[in-house]
Amino acid sequence: MIKFQNKYRIPSARLQNWDYGANGAYFITICTDKMQHYFGEIFECEMQLNELGKLAQELWKEITNQFSYVELGNFVIMPNHVHGILIINKSATVETRFIASPNNEEKKGGVTGDKNPMLSENISRIIRWYKGRCSFEMRKIHADFSWHSRFHDHIIKDSTSFENIQNYIENNPSKWEEDKFYK
Repeated sequence: MIKFQNKYRIPSARLQNWDYGANGAYFITICTDKMQHYFGEIFECEMQLNELGKLAQELWKEITNQFSYVELGNFVIMPNHVHGILIINKSATVETRFIASPNNEEKKGGVTGDKNPMLSENISRIIRWYKGRCSFEMRKIHADFSWHSRFHDHIIKDSTSFENIQNYIENNPSKWEEDKFYK
């Protein structure tokens, strides 16, 4: 008998058979829980970041310091979501930033060993770090801050798509009232 018979399994939003650690550009959208406006408001077609919005922006920029194989494309902090392009480029030597003892390889990854998801160099790990870091810092200011549990990604496959998405992100605040996340 198969336990739960997949009754409680939530299907993955990720593209099957795609390596999300592969070099490439990824358009990411991360929403706040219940689409709450935690990051500020749009005024005269420009995003006015509040304290939490400024933290979200600062920590997005920190991604490149935390993950040496990542470059940032355009990004924008909106009242209730973040849009950004993450570019994975592992052509340079990648340094693992996971805390592990360099003298004791068998303990790498803690009790899960090399199955620890924080050892993977992929989009999920980057977003997990970003959301976790934001949550930790933002809850010092707004105790009930929270993200939606998932995130949306789009694999950018050509330069035309890349340019269109860069423009979409740049113009997002001026088109706020037309945005599907507008509430």
